[in-house]
Parts: sequence; C-alpha cells; structure tokens
Amino acid sequence: MDSPSSSTMGDTSKVPIKSSSLIVESLRGCGISGGIRVDKEELRQKLMMPQYLCFAMHDAIRFKDPTTNESRCIRSKDNDHNAVAPSTPMVIFINPRSGGRHGPILKERLQHLMSEEQILDILDVKPHEFIQYGLGCLEMLASLGDSCAKETRERIRIMVAGGDGTVGWILGCLTELHAQGRQPVPPVGIIPLGTGNDLSRSFGWGGSFPFSWKAAIKRTLYKASVGPICRLDSWRLSLSMPEGTIIEPPHSLKHTIEFTLDECLEVEGELPENVICYEGVFYNYFSIGMDAQVAYGFHHLRNEKPYLAQGPIANKIIYSSYSCTQGWFFTPCTSDPSLRGLKNILRIHVKKFNCSEWEQVLVPTSVRAIVALNLHSYGSGRNPWGNLTPEYLEKRGFVEAQVDDGLLEIFGLKQGWHASFVMVELISAKHIAQAAAIRLEVRGGEWKDAYMQMDGEPWKQPMSKDFSTFVEIKREPFQSIMINGE
Repeated sequence: MDSPSSSTMGDTSKVPIKSSSLIVESLRGCGISGGIRVDKEELRQKLMMPQYLCFAMHDAIRFKDPTTNESRCIRSKDNDHNAVAPSTPMVIFINPRSGGRHGPILKERLQHLMSEEQILDILDVKPHEFIQYGLGCLEMLASLGDSCAKETRERIRIMVAGGDGTVGWILGCLTELHAQGRQPVPPVGIIPLGTGNDLSRSFGWGGSFPFSWKAAIKRTLYKASVGPICRLDSWRLSLSMPEGTIIEPPHSLKHTIEFTLDECLEVEGELPENVICYEGVFYNYFSIGMDAQVAYGFHHLRNEKPYLAQGPIANKIIYSSYSCTQGWFFTPCTSDPSLRGLKNILRIHVKKFNCSEWEQVLVPTSVRAIVALNLHSYGSGRNPWGNLTPEYLEKRGFVEAQVDDGLLEIFGLKQGWHASFVMVELISAKHIAQAAAIRLEVRGGEWKDAYMQMDGEPWKQPMSKDFSTFVEIKREPFQSIMINGE
C-alpha cells in the first residue's frame, strides 16, 4: 500500500515546515542566516521617494482627492530638476495592534530608512484610501508628464507589517486595481507580526519578526527590494441563507445582493422565496466544524478579556487550553462520536482538476472539521495535507499542491487527538478532494448552529430545518502579486 508521505525532502519550497525548524525559519525569513550585509545609505536610496511625491501622496490621502495641490506639485518638481525615482520605492503599512503592540517600535526604526510619509498606520490610513488617493495621485502626475511620478508608480512595492488578516485586507483592496485596469499592481511582502503568519511563512518571510535584532529590518527591506515576484490564488466565498437568519459576519464577509447558484448543479428540495447573501475573499483557508467552533469561542474570550492578548505565544497557549474545554477531545469518550460528525448536516459537491462537472464527495462519518486549504502552511506553519509521494498522488487523482494552481486541498480532522497528531505532522489529515470549485450545503436538525471560519475569522452560522444554507467557493479571476522573501 502506497504511503501518502514522501520520505525525501525534494524541492525545499514544497517541504512542510517542521516544528523544530520554526526558529531557524523565522531567522532565515529576516535574512539572518544568509550573511547579507546591508549598507544603510544605499538602502535609503533604493527605497526613499522624492520629497515632493511623498507630500503630494500624503495630501491626496488626507484630503481624499488625488488632484489636491496639483499645481504645487508641479512647481516643486520644477524646483527639483534632479529628482529621480528610486529603484524600488516602497510603502509600508503597519498594524499597531499586531505582534504584541510592537508597531510603534517598528515605526521608529523604519523612519531611519525612509520618509515618514511612506510609513502608514493602518488605523489612520485604510488600504483602499491609499490605493484610491495615494496611487491615484502618482497616476495623475504621470498623466501630466511627470516621468519621476510615472516610474515611481511602476516600481512601487508594498510591505505589510501585521498578521494574515492585515495582509489579506490589503491584498483584497489591491484587486480593485485589476478591476479598474490600473496596472501594474504593486507586489506585496510581509513583516510577520501576527499569531499564525501562514501567508508570511508560505512566501519565505518567516513565522515571526525578531525585534531584539536591530539589523533585521534593514535586511528585510533589502530582501523586499530585490525579491522575485510570484503569484497567489484568491478565492471568493458566497454565502446564501434563508431570509430572517441572523448572523454576526466577520469583517471579511460583506452583505451583497442575491447571487445565483451555479446552474450546472441542481438543488434538491425547495429553495426559500427570499435569501440573505454575503460575499468575501480568502487566501489561506475556509473551514467548517469543530476547529471553527473553537476559534469562535477563543475570539469571543479575547474580545471580552483583551488583557489576555499579550502576543503570539500567549495567544497560542490560551487557544490550546480553550480547545480542551469545547468537547473536541473528550466527546468520543463520553458519547456517540457520530453526534458531532459533520455528515449530519453537510453535503459537499466539487469540480475537480480540469473538469467542468460537479461531483458529490462523501463526508467521512468520523470527520468533525473540514478545511479547504490554499497554502502550504496552516495553523502556524503546519502542513496537514502532507508532502505526498508521486505514487499516492497518481492513485488518488491528485496533483502536487501549489499556491497558484487554481485548486484547493480539502481535508478532514476527526477528534482533537487526531487533529493534534496532524498538527505535529506525525500523520496526514484525512484527504477528501482537490477542487477548482466547491459547494457546501448545510441544513439543521438536532443541530441549530454550524461554525465556519475564513482565514482565521470565525462566525456562528444558524441553520434552518426547512431550507438549506449554501456556501460556494470559486477562484477569483485575478491572482495576487507577492514578493518572495526566500
């Protein structure tokens, strides 16, 4: 019988991250192990935009008008005949609430390397404001013949100092540029300040940022200025439920007009006369079941007692402890395990690789959480899908997982003990399917609520006994542009 896990290391970019190497990985993500020597003044020349452009973008964002002070910008440019665009102009977004409140320290260090106007506090300047007004200002000046503004707009890169949620927020806003035909879309790099930092790990930026090492920021920004560009799939989740359903959606889900279910797949039973719809985009994973229930409870606990959120390590300890109180570990010992199985409430249809037809996928009886994963990294650097052998891939009809292959890996977790062994990579998760599109149908009965989460944002989803709630997941037409920090 073929083993699903490869015994050889193979391509290092596809190898799951081992627990024992997390510290080394974080150091490598900041350039510590590469022996890079970075000259401060040379780096400043690479990154710093001309002062008149910094002021113009700052005013455009402040007054929410990309044409603000247009005439002043032209005069400033005329007075500075030597202004040239840097080789890699950069803007950095900082989430001061991430990383144990290290934002102010990081901002102070960054100000030694670039203009203050290039460092944006995400609480003060929202990503869509920068895109609409800041980049719009550069585009306006470029249209007036300002070659320095034109080259700056073409070369600009964005670094995000925050967790996966902050990175996803900015990536989502950047898709507006695709829709509006405003090219090129700036590539994005990451300074990892969150708890899981799976997006950061997947693109070589490490799992945490060593604030005690003062040269780390110089090396990180140098890598951001020279790092190659790669692509990342993004996935649109559409949620439809009977009218009258009351939910508290996460920030990533926005109310929308009614969407039409894919007509290639017929719906069994009656549909409600009126529905409520939400849509959102995710980059890492969507899940339903016990893992989302634990995350939902943890988020509520942290919101009620914010003093518990003192940083990534404290969050992980509290999260692990909280999961033990939710019945994921001990329910199988005290009652029928099938009472918690998702098979009671869930039907799954998928479109597989290079296939346009929907196919129903059976939900294993023992599975209590199902995850649709886009990255190689989940749950702070783990790879529950595993490093699968070519023989196993061929046997199951799978292809090797990549972040830009147009496929989601769907796997299941059983009780907490099984999930624990998966997360320390002693075993792989329960492989269910690879899919280019997914439809989930949930309906209540003895269960009144399901729990779902999308890139770490959980919510409680009430279920109707009479009508189904549908979740459809399809790939976005535009891929996100990332900077590889390896």
